[in-house]
Amino acid sequence: MSKRFLADTTLLLIAFVWGATFLVVQNAIAHLPPNTFNAVRFSLATLVLLAVVLIFSREQLRRFSRSVWSAGFILGFLLCLSYGLQTVGLLYTSSSKAGFITGLSVVLVPLFSYLFLREKLKSVALLGALAAAGGLYLLTAQQSLVLNSGDLLVFGCAICFGLQIVFTGKFAKQLPALPLAIVQLGTVALLSWLYACCFEQWQSAFAAKTMLQPQVAWGLLITAIPGTALAFLGQTALQKFTTSTRVALIFTMEPVFAALTAYVWINERLAVPQLWGCALILGGMLLAELPVPNWLKKQPVESKKHS
Repeated sequence: MSKRFLADTTLLLIAFVWGATFLVVQNAIAHLPPNTFNAVRFSLATLVLLAVVLIFSREQLRRFSRSVWSAGFILGFLLCLSYGLQTVGLLYTSSSKAGFITGLSVVLVPLFSYLFLREKLKSVALLGALAAAGGLYLLTAQQSLVLNSGDLLVFGCAICFGLQIVFTGKFAKQLPALPLAIVQLGTVALLSWLYACCFEQWQSAFAAKTMLQPQVAWGLLITAIPGTALAFLGQTALQKFTTSTRVALIFTMEPVFAALTAYVWINERLAVPQLWGCALILGGMLLAELPVPNWLKKQPVESKKHS
């Protein structure tokens, strides 16, 4: 099994976890303010990874270098900003439009990869990204795309999320994964607490009545450990074996998994355009995954042999 295949498969599993927990998060934030939920979620995830270091790998403590702290802060700031912009943007726009605009990061990542990492723009990857973007539109758009202030905020989220993917690819090749993931998640937790203390009823995070609600307790447990600690550690550890563009394409499967989960759990059916959207997203991802250029190069050679 190649390292790239392992990386892509693990990243697809991460996209599945995020998509499958969409309903869990929705139910939890009905009882706990969104950024307060994220503050608790990322705090728990940080503590889980710190516990792993202290119990199983204390030598990792020596690897918290200045480079790890600065890179982790950059990644955490971008990730927290993407969550924050999306949350505020949702106050002024629909969740369907927000889902599509956030997914536009799949088109931005190849551009950012070229600008910041000098990764070559491959035509197959670009076609895959455009196909996935078209699929996202069919899957999420339920009304005209007339832009408002909320849409612009969510587009800012797409930019930040795209940059987080690109810079994770940059830093993951140079720095140890576990310390980098801990600093990144800790930064998100700290900034989320600051936002929650300024703009939300953060006291609810310390109210037993709220925290012991099954939707909140299970929501935090599921999203903090597999959905955050393991997911971002996996992304940080394995993204070095693949490209940022492929990561963005794989992550476009998240709304597909969310739609499938909604169908299984609450019987939320997809219309025909949404099914085509899922197919386009899957097709875009496969276009980037399969060695299409190699097949095209072999075709003329094989045709000459048969002639």
